[in-house]
Amino acid sequence: MSESPAGTVFVTGSTGNVGAAVARHLVARGEPVISAVRDADDPAVVAGTEPRVFDFGNPSGWADALAGVDRLFLLRPPAIADVQRYLFPVIDAALLRGVRHIVFLSLQGVQFNTATPHHAVEKHLRAMRAPFTFLRPNFFMQNLSTTYATEIRDRSEIGVPAGRARTAFIDTDDVGRVAARVLTEPGHLGKAYTLSGEQSLSYRDVAGTLSAELGRPITYTQPSPERYAAQLRQQGATDDYIAVHTMIYTVVRSNISALPNRTVRRLTGSPATTLAQFAHRERAVWMPTD
Repeated sequence: MSESPAGTVFVTGSTGNVGAAVARHLVARGEPVISAVRDADDPAVVAGTEPRVFDFGNPSGWADALAGVDRLFLLRPPAIADVQRYLFPVIDAALLRGVRHIVFLSLQGVQFNTATPHHAVEKHLRAMRAPFTFLRPNFFMQNLSTTYATEIRDRSEIGVPAGRARTAFIDTDDVGRVAARVLTEPGHLGKAYTLSGEQSLSYRDVAGTLSAELGRPITYTQPSPERYAAQLRQQGATDDYIAVHTMIYTVVRSNISALPNRTVRRLTGSPATTLAQFAHRERAVWMPTD
């Protein structure tokens, strides 16, 4: 395989919401980008990027995948819990190849939550004295257009056990904008950025925003944690999935995710996307199909 031009950015998770946003914004800035994919013919590969087959579980393919790379956007696939086995070696391999900047998609509040895989990855990057930047996003607006899209579309309901807590939701496109800046501008090595939106919203506020955009009432049903878990179980969710979601909304109810900030504005020069803007952009997802 021929070496890529100097200055190439390797983007993991490149066909997902965050990774694709990172790749798009890097391409828009004129950067050569490699999209890490399982299938080089994947139609979701971002236009203008070079697809390369990459698998966290297949070290024999890493040398070809990382050829010519000098920066890495690292995203932990949700299916990988054992980061010591699957992510640490990738980090080490990238460092041995002279990668000069690793931007890791971490988690808001990770510095206080030592049980998360993200905390372990951050710790390893520090221990290796890697040239890192940590991006620690709040809850994604895209949860509404993916995980909860069906119940909003079909039942006009949002049923999560968030109580009266508030959340400063972030658009994954804004995370992509930040990552592209961090990967192409000086001054970000060794930094950790918490990325929140500029609005602190309750789920009743969310329901109101969606109601206004969709022209029909969307209701926040505010189930108890027990009722929510029972609903997930009835839908066939695994115990692990239920445990993760129980933990997520325990965090939400503590209002840890409530604080907005202007980090997106400060790092990119433009304000974070508002929920109303996001709802308008994604409205087709929640419109009835019949």
